[in-house]
Amino acid sequence: MSDVNILWLRRDFRFHDHPAMVAACADGARVIPVVIRDAQIDSLGAAPKWRMGEAIAQFSDALGEIGSRLILRTGEPLQVLRELVAQTGAQSVHWSRAYDPASIARDTEVKTGLKADGTGAQSHAGHLLFEPWSVETGKGEPYKVYSPYWRAVKDRFIDAPLKTVSELPAPSDWPDSENLNDWGLGRAMNRGADVVARYAHVGEASAQGRLAAFLRDHVDHYKEMRDIPSSGATSGLSENLTYGEISPRAIWHAGWRHLEEGAQGAEHFLKELVWREFAWHLLYHFPDLADANWREEWNGFPWRPDNNDAEAWRRGMTGEPFVDAAMREMYVTGTMHNRARMIVASYLTKHLMTDWRVGRRWFEACLIDWDPASNAMGWQWVAGPGPDAAPYFRVFNPETQLEKFDKSGLYCRDFIAEGQGNPPQSARDFFAAIPRSWNLSPDQDYPTRIVALKEGRERALSAYHSHRD
Repeated sequence: MSDVNILWLRRDFRFHDHPAMVAACADGARVIPVVIRDAQIDSLGAAPKWRMGEAIAQFSDALGEIGSRLILRTGEPLQVLRELVAQTGAQSVHWSRAYDPASIARDTEVKTGLKADGTGAQSHAGHLLFEPWSVETGKGEPYKVYSPYWRAVKDRFIDAPLKTVSELPAPSDWPDSENLNDWGLGRAMNRGADVVARYAHVGEASAQGRLAAFLRDHVDHYKEMRDIPSSGATSGLSENLTYGEISPRAIWHAGWRHLEEGAQGAEHFLKELVWREFAWHLLYHFPDLADANWREEWNGFPWRPDNNDAEAWRRGMTGEPFVDAAMREMYVTGTMHNRARMIVASYLTKHLMTDWRVGRRWFEACLIDWDPASNAMGWQWVAGPGPDAAPYFRVFNPETQLEKFDKSGLYCRDFIAEGQGNPPQSARDFFAAIPRSWNLSPDQDYPTRIVALKEGRERALSAYHSHRD
């Protein structure tokens, strides 16, 4: 009889270009796909935990369509896997590598423990284009600036994606499984789950459709239009990459084909994919990136801890239309346009002089495309202590940014209901999703600014110069 292998799934809910899945079913081995609810899942914020549940549910259905099934267990991964090995006689466990500190510690413990038991344990690439340790400077050090990192990898050979797995041989007997509904992964979302669900794009088929539509309709104009939030010119694939519903390698090769065919915006699109790689490169080599200033000279900068102004920011009630529209977009859709992310991060850390970690934590709670590396690097890059080659202290002006990137006002109208006689559904959805305790209504007046932009900018610059000196 064929061997039995366990496929431990974490953030790789797809059948196309899935190295761990291909290895698990090699030589006709029977495969038991497993998701373990561990501390990593339990620690997720409300929105990413809900979205994880949606990914699991959709993939479970997809497995059923090819005659397989998904086994769900709760507990410490090593203990759970040992129990499954004992129950099923599995010879090996396969999984896709992760690169954040907590995952590395967990996976090292699992691999060491299983091998000590005599069970095969093999991790595989698949979440990134480049393993973080495989890209280094001429001095053998990690890169600290994006542009040279891009130049180092842009011409590297990248293997073609693996073929889609269309069949997973089933074991003769399936182990018991927990019920996904009992996990309650969407519980913390409360009534917001029904709202965000209308905007989410869950599953591999949705991800592939997104990529195809982007390359067909938007890649030619991506460079010019990607910073305009109302244009719909971005791919939206960060959500699907987060849960491994599409592989970065599949995106790279599809984008590269369009670059070779002359698509004007294809290179900039590929650069954005590599920006994600750079974030993981930094988190792997600098594991404190999510919590500590990347540049130590920023230690002691006089940011405020959480405060009432930050609460107004969280609620999209700052009186600054670009900021509020973006914060409400996140609450309604679970995502936020990249240009808007820079604006709201700059506003919180500069105009409101609030610690970037306050914002990072809110994004962790609200983003369905939350990615620990990209989120941490993005906040540090905007706030100042991160990997930014700019030789000056950047303060985005949300008013001039609005004039430049939302000249028609469409983005703000999409998400700010106050003052509109017949606001669109997206603007009304904000009030359907927020906690009732916020006591907000679209019939209220739009708030006045909590800080004058010139005053906020001057305060931030003064603090920066005093700290530097």
